[in-house]
Amino acid sequence: MRCLAAAVLIFGYIATTLAAESDVLDLGDDNFASTLKQQETTLVMFYAPWCGHCKRLKPEYAKAAELVKDDDPPIKLAKVDCTEAGKETCSKYSVSGYPTLKIFRQDEVSQDYSGPREAIGIAKYMRAQVGPASKNVRSVEELAKFLDTKETSIFGSFEDIDSKLAKIFLKFADKNREKYRFGHSSDEEVLKKNGETDKIVLIRAPHLSNKFEASTIKFEGSTESDLTTFIKENYHGLVGHRTQETSRDFQNPLITAYYSVDYQKNPKGTNYWRNRVLKVAKEFAGQISFAISSKDDFQHELNEYGYDFVGDKPIVLARDAKNLKYSLKDEFSVENLQDFVEKLLADELEPYVKSEPVPESNDTPVKVAVAKNFDDLVINNGKDTLIEFYAPWCGHCKKLTPIYEELAEKLQDEDVVIVKMDATANDVPPEFNVRGFPTLFWLPKDSKNNPVSYNGGREVDDFIKYIAKEATTELKSFDRDGRPKKTEL
Repeated sequence: MRCLAAAVLIFGYIATTLAAESDVLDLGDDNFASTLKQQETTLVMFYAPWCGHCKRLKPEYAKAAELVKDDDPPIKLAKVDCTEAGKETCSKYSVSGYPTLKIFRQDEVSQDYSGPREAIGIAKYMRAQVGPASKNVRSVEELAKFLDTKETSIFGSFEDIDSKLAKIFLKFADKNREKYRFGHSSDEEVLKKNGETDKIVLIRAPHLSNKFEASTIKFEGSTESDLTTFIKENYHGLVGHRTQETSRDFQNPLITAYYSVDYQKNPKGTNYWRNRVLKVAKEFAGQISFAISSKDDFQHELNEYGYDFVGDKPIVLARDAKNLKYSLKDEFSVENLQDFVEKLLADELEPYVKSEPVPESNDTPVKVAVAKNFDDLVINNGKDTLIEFYAPWCGHCKKLTPIYEELAEKLQDEDVVIVKMDATANDVPPEFNVRGFPTLFWLPKDSKNNPVSYNGGREVDDFIKYIAKEATTELKSFDRDGRPKKTEL
């Protein structure tokens, strides 16, 4: 029976996937222009079957095509195989990498696609490219169709489309057309059904509705600024679905539960755990934000906390207002999560720090810092310090290594410490803005709270001149211009 049930599930998934893929136009050299001439707006994916990125995008692309297939104004999604039937077309449009996505107005390129790569994000982005920012709903039937969606929507009911509230709504919609889904109506029957003549409401996506918060929230403000705040505070609800596309919407302090979040294949299982997080989040509304995230989409974040694997139950991770990291060590449960949040807010938890082991000896000219000894070796050493943040795989870092070692040897007897730290294996303190490798900072011994980014040359003489000039106390072996001092015989 289990095998039969599994087979049914697999067959259902395959059938759903194939149905969605059927909504994507399959184009080649022989029908590309003629087919696109019949469409108002088409997103075209130029791909190669062997391309890994294309394979990952394909199911999301198919889902997006299904989402927009009944849209008005119409939107179509198409694909072109650049290795077979579409070679000439791909060459014509200078496709040099895969996947390449372009937006066409009939058979003319309008622009390159620079939007999200997941289904709902693709649908939102494309809907923003056609027609007005807000869908004008002209009947109760159109309202039912508008509300039959998997997305959160913002809807305005206005007896007078020229009213102050309507103008605020339409202006906001125009500014945010690529981010949110909007609709409005002045139809008498629609207004009657909605119960009020002038209002703006946020309507949560059906799969996100729950017993802990209202599915529809009314805007009570009076300005565009009020509306911006209202959407920001309410769009994701008590426990938002945090994806790669929406991650920037979630600000610290933030608690995130990572597990098999999948609203396409397993909405019931996804909400089973989300509802338990909601039960706790309800108690701390306004104090801290909560979210759920797919463990597969955010494996890099799990790695930052030392997790290589997530089992059946969620892993709960947090960042406070200072961006310090914390993790729920106990097995996930409502009670354990409640206790974790209370202790986090009371500042009773020890932050998690990713660190290599402290070196057993550190007597080489270039000192090795790790997260666990960073304060002792860098901040509290009582000396001017130059620190390099590097990555083991970085070619520029490897080139700098012998130069950095020679510099350290020349300054061994000075009141200066030369330090390096592997920024891929250790947490970097937030005051050091490391975005590439190698990144270097100068820390004067009396001002360690204000690291100075080093942007000078990368030769030994360049470093000597800089340190000689910036050193708190003049160097013993070099003058302030970096010239070697003469020694008395």
